[in-house]
Amino acid sequence: MKTYLKACSFAIFGGLLIACGPQKTEESSETIPEVEDAKTPSLTLVVETPETLITNESVLYDPSSGTIYVSNIDGTPLDKDGKGSISIIDKEGNIITQDWVTGLNAPKGMGIANGKLYVTDIDELVEIDIASATITQKYSVEGSEFLNDVATHEGKVYFTDMNTGKVHVLADGAVSTLSEGHESLNGIAVDTDGTIYGLDASGLKVWNADGSTSVINSEVTGGDGLVILGDGNFVASRWQGEIWFVTESGQTLLLDTKAQESNTADIGFIPGENLVLVPTFFKNKVAIYQLDY
Repeated sequence: MKTYLKACSFAIFGGLLIACGPQKTEESSETIPEVEDAKTPSLTLVVETPETLITNESVLYDPSSGTIYVSNIDGTPLDKDGKGSISIIDKEGNIITQDWVTGLNAPKGMGIANGKLYVTDIDELVEIDIASATITQKYSVEGSEFLNDVATHEGKVYFTDMNTGKVHVLADGAVSTLSEGHESLNGIAVDTDGTIYGLDASGLKVWNADGSTSVINSEVTGGDGLVILGDGNFVASRWQGEIWFVTESGQTLLLDTKAQESNTADIGFIPGENLVLVPTFFKNKVAIYQLDY
C-alpha cells in the first residue's frame, strides 16, 4: 500500500482563509517512503506421516545429518512399561525406521550432544549412541517426577521437570539442578549464545546472566514445545492443540486443532526450510507445516 501527500495552497486575507488557485511551487526532492502492511505469520500443512507413531510426544531435527527423530510413549506418560521407542522419519512424511531404539518407558523430549541422543524418560535421562542405535547410559535424577523437554548447548544437556518446576543440566557426566521454582515448566530452548528460554505457567521466560528470570510474553502460558527463530521471534506449542508465533510485543495463533482433538506436543523445526514438525500425540502421526512469517 502506497501513501502519498497532496499539497494545497492557502492565503489568509482579512482574517479569512481563502483557497488559492493553482500556482507554481518549488518541486520537493523528498522521496515519500512506501508503507507496507506487516505480514501475518501463518502455518500451512504440507504432509503427514502414517498413523503408526503411537502416542508420539516429541520431534527433533538433527541439522548435521538431516535425520528427524520421533519419541513414542506408546502408553501413558508415567507408565514404566518398556513400550516406549524412538522412530526416524523424513521431511516428506515417510517413516524410515519405525523401531530405531526400543525398550524405553515414556520417552519425551530429545536433544543431541557429542554424538549422543539424550531422551527424558519419566525420572531418567537416557543416553543413546547415534552411530550404533544403542542405549549407553541412564542418568537417574533424584527427586524427579516428570522429566520433559530437552535442549543442548556446547556439550551440555538441559532438561526440565514439569512437576517439580526445575531445570537440570548434564555436564561432564554429572546431573545437577540449574534452576527451580517454575510452575508447570515444560519447553526449553538454548540460543546460540547460551541464553536459556523456557515455557511455564507464567508464559515465555528468559534466564538472565545472574540466574534470575524475566517473562518475555505472559499470554502464551503452559507451553510445550519451543523454537527460537531469532530476532526476538519464537514458535511455541500448547499440548491441547495450539501453536503460537510469539514475540516480546505480542503473539499470533498459527494453528488450533483442539476441535479435531489433535494435540500439538513438543514441536521440532527445520531451519532454512521453515518447516514445523508437529507430534500429534493421540493421533499417532507427525504433521509437517510450512511456516511463513
